[in-house]
Amino acid sequence: MIELDNVAYNYGGGELLNNVSVQLSPGAFYFLTGPSGAGKTTLLKMCYGALAPTAGQVRAFNMDVRGLDRDQMAMLRRRVGVVHQDCRFLDHLSLLENIALPLTVSGRDLAQEEDNLRELLNWVGLAERAHALPPELSGGERQRAALARAVILSPDVIIADEPTGNVDWEMSQRLLRLLVELNNMGKTIMVATHDLPLIRAAKNQVQARVLRISNRQLQLAGVDL
Repeated sequence: MIELDNVAYNYGGGELLNNVSVQLSPGAFYFLTGPSGAGKTTLLKMCYGALAPTAGQVRAFNMDVRGLDRDQMAMLRRRVGVVHQDCRFLDHLSLLENIALPLTVSGRDLAQEEDNLRELLNWVGLAERAHALPPELSGGERQRAALARAVILSPDVIIADEPTGNVDWEMSQRLLRLLVELNNMGKTIMVATHDLPLIRAAKNQVQARVLRISNRQLQLAGVDL
């Protein structure tokens, strides 16, 4: 689905990643770990076309990401849902309107999507917060809203960058369960995290591959957590 082949990335005159190769398989679950500043976010951005590698090739759904035109890139973004680390929202729009933004941008009729939106809000446990504004949300609510927004177009791949970084342990487990549910639906999941206890806790819920960035390269830490 998404393949990085001998990818390198230079940043600020220095080499951040070098000779990175990985293939994200359909229906698989991945954790990406490594120390702060190792390049986790950079690697994720290359997976969905937000950054171009300095060297090597990134292929997504049998297309060379570097050569995509605007329409093809838009289609890629619909097939890859992203939960960003900073969870940005438009503060003047309600939670429901923020979650529905991908539908609006893609030209969908929101009236026809009302049932799907309601079901999605129930799934992430935010039905009662539908009309709240982003500044009124807790950290956990923002993360769950970000996940809902990322999956609203039913992407094939969900990429989450430190989704549990600003929430407590109980909410971390709740977010993990939602991601596992998506994986059970056949979605490919990639979660970047430095939370090793979270990875260990996942072993009873999902079989995952753990990828570790070390010394600018990517290593397979293990299949069974």
